[in-house]
Amino acid sequence: MKKELRDIYRDLMAVISSVSPKMTSQIYYFTKFKKKINLKNPQTFNEKLMYLKLNEYENNELITKCVDKYKVREYIKECGLENILNELIGVYDNANEIDFDKLPNQFVLKCNHAAGFNIICKNKSELDIDKTKKQLNKWIKTNYWKYVAEMQYKNVEKKIVCEKYLESKDENSIEDYKIYCFNGKPKFCMVCIGRNLGKPTYYFLDTEWKILKMNPAGKKAPDDLVIPKPKSMDKMYEYAEVLAKPFKFVRVDFYDYNDKPIFGELTFTPAGCVDTNYIDGWDKKLGDWLKI
Repeated sequence: MKKELRDIYRDLMAVISSVSPKMTSQIYYFTKFKKKINLKNPQTFNEKLMYLKLNEYENNELITKCVDKYKVREYIKECGLENILNELIGVYDNANEIDFDKLPNQFVLKCNHAAGFNIICKNKSELDIDKTKKQLNKWIKTNYWKYVAEMQYKNVEKKIVCEKYLESKDENSIEDYKIYCFNGKPKFCMVCIGRNLGKPTYYFLDTEWKILKMNPAGKKAPDDLVIPKPKSMDKMYEYAEVLAKPFKFVRVDFYDYNDKPIFGELTFTPAGCVDTNYIDGWDKKLGDWLKI
């Protein structure tokens, strides 16, 4: 879909969400799977996530806090895991409040009420500050939740957050590890390989670090493929279980930074509840794991 058509589609979905989040979800699901979603008796993982999104997330204060990329820090501290938080540099109501002269040479700016609203600065001297402010102020005015009716974002008080930029020892991006937790229990981890080369491949690995054949990449993976396991992986699983305890489903994201886990975010609707990459019955299998 070309950008112009994608923007028209997105804006139309936002209008529909204002009237009926359920209708937006039904349309979005149909465009991805070419079939109607079963919300009366959801069976698959995607269907159950969609059901939870529509029925349990909008007025859930804890989930609102946990999707808020600023206030989630309170939840992490309440769980006794302040040590895994990335360094907070500043928080702002709009981009005009940011004093870029006082920021370090490297940093990350992100909006707290959305996914993907991020600006990564590796060298401040090369940053177009006016363009950055314009983009941030555009994002901060956006009702992101409306695009695909992700109700958990609806009541987030919008902020801009500045955090420390995490750089690996070899100057490449820090690897992130996304742990899927069902009814409070971690089941598997998603790892991205080759992001620095511009050709990312996603693998799912179980708690024994064996590749699961639940997506095309995993199914095609040769038997001798070795995906390096970070030294902090066991700690990630330990912390994920603590953070996931109150939730029917949550994905807990970490970075491996100097062999230590650093918290990334909590995700309640991976791929917007329309992940089409599950193969060979895995969408249903994951749905069986999720008790709603």
